[in-house]
Amino acid sequence: MRIFVTGASGHIGLPVVRDLLGGGHKVVGLARSEASAEKVSSAGAEVLRTTLDDLDGLREAARSADGVIHLAFKHDLAFAGGDFAGAMAADLRAVETIGEALVGSGKPFVNTTGTMLLAHSVRGRAGTEDDEGQEGGNPRVASERLSLAFAKRGVRSSVVRLAPTVHSSLDHHGFIPMLVASARKNGCSAYVGDGAARWPAVHTLDAARLYRLALEAAPPGSRLHAAAEEGVFFRSIAEAIARGLDVPARSVSAEKMGELLGGFVGVITQLDNLTSSARTRELLGWKPTHADLLADIAEGHYFFSDALPPAP
Repeated sequence: MRIFVTGASGHIGLPVVRDLLGGGHKVVGLARSEASAEKVSSAGAEVLRTTLDDLDGLREAARSADGVIHLAFKHDLAFAGGDFAGAMAADLRAVETIGEALVGSGKPFVNTTGTMLLAHSVRGRAGTEDDEGQEGGNPRVASERLSLAFAKRGVRSSVVRLAPTVHSSLDHHGFIPMLVASARKNGCSAYVGDGAARWPAVHTLDAARLYRLALEAAPPGSRLHAAAEEGVFFRSIAEAIARGLDVPARSVSAEKMGELLGGFVGVITQLDNLTSSARTRELLGWKPTHADLLADIAEGHYFFSDALPPAP
């Protein structure tokens, strides 16, 4: 199949492109800069130089493809720019444009959200693929619902919910690099209270494989969980970072965590997000094989990367 991939040069997107190519597919990857285009081209994919704001370009690329994987999101606008609402609006426009272009075709459309959208609606147990997020609890719920609605209009749409920690040596801008940068700057690796909040985790290459499986075989309307580990205690994550930097791990108040990491990231660290992927594994035969989160942190690459983000 000829697959159109948005966010094709990213931490997850590029491994997805490579996995698709390795599986015998052809890939057209969206790239918004020359540097991104070079990454996509070097991987062996065709490049479409445009942005999420080019709705005509997205529409034509979707129509001419045999399937679409949507990974792009305006992270710079949402986080560095402080305009999460603007980033979400752009995402919804892109999802609607791609979905409308595929209506009646039976083609696959794989969108991306996150397991954290269940943190406010599922308590006391592991969240499952059957659970829906609350509209007011996480703004990406709207993107998920919009894309899955196309399943009733002749699109084989599905959603991959990514764990908050998609980890590997390719991860230079995610939550773990943010936590490492903060611990390095502040001289301690912090956690709130007893650090009992749990985060699911998945290795980048295992997540990439799930996207290909979803594209090839996910039934219409499927929610899929990219969670190789159901939940790693946040204190364990903080302690692993502390060992890597040779600094103490320290319990702090919620308010202090907000000061150390910034409001949004500080809040995320306190959310319990225990997440099951049992149905995803059974449905698609997905079998994560790469290192778990704490083993990956222990490998040391997070502490020596030249691409670490600045401390919050």
